[in-house]
Amino acid sequence: MYDNLLANVPTDLWIGGKWKKASDGGRFDVIDPATEKTIASVASATVEDAKAAVDAAQAAFEGWAGRKPRERGEILRKAYEVIMRDAERFAKIITLENGKSLTDSRGEVAYAAEFFRWYAEEAVRNNGQVSMAPSSGARIFVQHRPAGIAVLVTPWNFPAAMATRKIGPALAAGCPVVLKPASDTPLTMLALMPALEEAGVPPGVVNVIPSRSSGKVVSAMLHDMRVRVVSFTGSTEVGRKLLHEAADNIVKPAMELGGNAPFLVFEDADIDAAIDGAMIAKMRNMGEACTAANRFYVHENVHDEFAKKLTAKMGGLKMGNGLDDGVALGPLVNKEGRDKVVELVDDAVAKGAKVLVGGKTPDGPGFFYPATVITNVSNDAMMLREEIFGPVASIQTFKTEAEAIQRANDTEYGLVAYLYTKDLSRGLRVSEKLDFGMIGLNRGIVSDPAAPFGGTKQSGLGREGAQEGMKEFLETQYVSMTW
Repeated sequence: MYDNLLANVPTDLWIGGKWKKASDGGRFDVIDPATEKTIASVASATVEDAKAAVDAAQAAFEGWAGRKPRERGEILRKAYEVIMRDAERFAKIITLENGKSLTDSRGEVAYAAEFFRWYAEEAVRNNGQVSMAPSSGARIFVQHRPAGIAVLVTPWNFPAAMATRKIGPALAAGCPVVLKPASDTPLTMLALMPALEEAGVPPGVVNVIPSRSSGKVVSAMLHDMRVRVVSFTGSTEVGRKLLHEAADNIVKPAMELGGNAPFLVFEDADIDAAIDGAMIAKMRNMGEACTAANRFYVHENVHDEFAKKLTAKMGGLKMGNGLDDGVALGPLVNKEGRDKVVELVDDAVAKGAKVLVGGKTPDGPGFFYPATVITNVSNDAMMLREEIFGPVASIQTFKTEAEAIQRANDTEYGLVAYLYTKDLSRGLRVSEKLDFGMIGLNRGIVSDPAAPFGGTKQSGLGREGAQEGMKEFLETQYVSMTW
């Protein structure tokens, strides 16, 4: 099965438009989380390889930045078309190395490709302005120029989309990139490089360097004066470290970090709609998403109905290898991730929580964990403070609107919150009081290439997607003149 699927997937470093071995010959294994078997061996970049990638990006910078915006846009549009043409193949590669169901992977490929289509259109809308200074009468001429080489560091949970969400706006802005994908899931981005080459992306404009020495490799690039932007998606803990590294050379940071999303269900909510939304918000990518609903706060009058229906839905999910037909719940990405979920559930149960469905690790190979619903979760349970990053829904009740808002905001994170109510006035009122960068109002998903994705507090800096996403890769230049 693996031989056919991975037959044409490159496993070396992509630098300057060529496949290269690691300078020291080092490689690392990629594991199928459904079987725990090795499926590929990938080159592991060194600091020397990182420098070569920055060299290649620098060599490509002037030519790419000098391209007409329409030309860059047409290449991005072509990349969208090539990816969608081969969407099924890319989806299977994602499932093989990440574990998510094929349905989830198909959705990710479409989402990932859409960033290229969106930024194909945004590339031609890098507008400046001309005005007159009120006091001096001088003309104020403002334009937005490519910031320079961008280092992109992406996570394993969405190996295609988290990369294209950065590559798309960077290329639209005129910036070359060096991408360091997660070592759990490097194959997806390596497989995408021939697609970008076919679309017309010049050598050196996109470079991909998987590595098991991530800290050293990324640090070396952030301390290269030619690197001007770092865009990272991952944990808040790692994000803090990268911000410290970026500070040394004042590298412009864009950080999409952790989340601890509340999901509020008011007494007047359409419960069936809330259940449908909850299944998306909780179970997209098996809960391994920074946007995943982590804390369910349900009004006491509708708690029993909501818990019963959510338990039925979660319990009905078929678990197994994501490549198999009908599977909705694949394995978690690795043993560490699965063990963390086990720890959080065991902690909640020890503190009095009741498991309505799931809660036990199945026998056999693979990093599987069943869809789990827990009620009567105590306020000191670890899972209310930490990201679960797994298929576990914890439910608590509330009585008043003010209580729901206070408890939802009681977290260091501020990425996304969800709420369900039939009262639009309440929905907008509560949305304004929730300290989160994104709100899903009667919707279980907020991600959209046309929307500004990002959070407040410890959930990051900057935005991805929409017009804001391209601005992360631009610098504003002002020229003062008279005529």
